[in-house]
Amino acid sequence: MSKEVEKKEEDFFFKCPSCKKGVVKISKSIYDLPDEDKMLILKFECDKCNFHNNDIIPLTTRIDPGIMVLKVSSEEDLRSKIYRSPTAKLEIPELELIVEPGPNADFYFTNIEGVLFKFENAVSIYRKNLENNDSQIEEIEDILKNMQKARKGQFPFTLKITDPEGGSYIIPVNNSKYTFEKR
Repeated sequence: MSKEVEKKEEDFFFKCPSCKKGVVKISKSIYDLPDEDKMLILKFECDKCNFHNNDIIPLTTRIDPGIMVLKVSSEEDLRSKIYRSPTAKLEIPELELIVEPGPNADFYFTNIEGVLFKFENAVSIYRKNLENNDSQIEEIEDILKNMQKARKGQFPFTLKITDPEGGSYIIPVNNSKYTFEKR
């Protein structure tokens, strides 16, 4: 996040849905990012229990529904930013990885390296829960090795976001590696 934060903060309060005793404070802040984008950060915290949540909402976004594709082939490409709305599907076909939209899907703002890190954590947890003689282990180990190479820019792949409602976007480091098909 940028050092410059718009000083416009507002707080709201409501009864905690988790413990029913506490009061949840909602803090709203607008951040100015270095590339001139603005992000709305909503922070939810209960004063009695451990309930908390954060939402990040871009204030400068592509509205059009469509398919965004970024060809990632270098370490520099990993710095490209993505915003995935709750209605969008995110996939990396070369690694057989997909995040489907669902009723509890959150906004998702990160860079390509962050996406790989989240996928790697999820696949590692899945791997740890398999029996030692499971037939999937070799395939999963290959996927994990390729993800580690990808995080170093040594495994080319395609990141694809399909958003039927609009709102998702990719801000590529290299525009020549990005395509958008309006739906």
